[in-house]
Amino acid sequence: MQVFDASSMIYAWDNYPIRQFPGLWEWMATQIEEKRLVMPSVAFEEVANKAPDCGEWLEKNNIKQLQITNAILQAAMHVKKLLGIEGDKYHSKGVGENDIFIIATARTYGAELVSDEERQPTVPNEPSKRKIPAVCIMKEVNVPCISFIEYIKRSDEIFR
Repeated sequence: MQVFDASSMIYAWDNYPIRQFPGLWEWMATQIEEKRLVMPSVAFEEVANKAPDCGEWLEKNNIKQLQITNAILQAAMHVKKLLGIEGDKYHSKGVGENDIFIIATARTYGAELVSDEERQPTVPNEPSKRKIPAVCIMKEVNVPCISFIEYIKRSDEIFR
């Protein structure tokens, strides 16, 4: 199962228009139907707000939205503590609250995260400045994180 971040879904929607890549979107719909592609509810809400037509497509295809549970909240608090974030004092260059929920959701489900958030060539020494991929590779977090392109390539699917 892959947990999709809003960044990857919006990236796919913007860069692979359904009109020009129908085979890709048919395959994605199958992945959704088989519950291999899911989204945390907070990521779905971001998509629905930033790309309403994509949100409608996801709803029409019955995307499974993973709700924030107590276990996810506990995992999120752990990640937040590792990053040294207190209260609502998120660093503008690092992850935000929804990002932490998304990482915590993937971690709780033991799933791979698909995120197209910026890869930081040099991981910032200050943990609060880390983006999703850099947080995922932290030893204490340990969530596999790939980009949408990696997700597609690894599928070995051929889209016609």
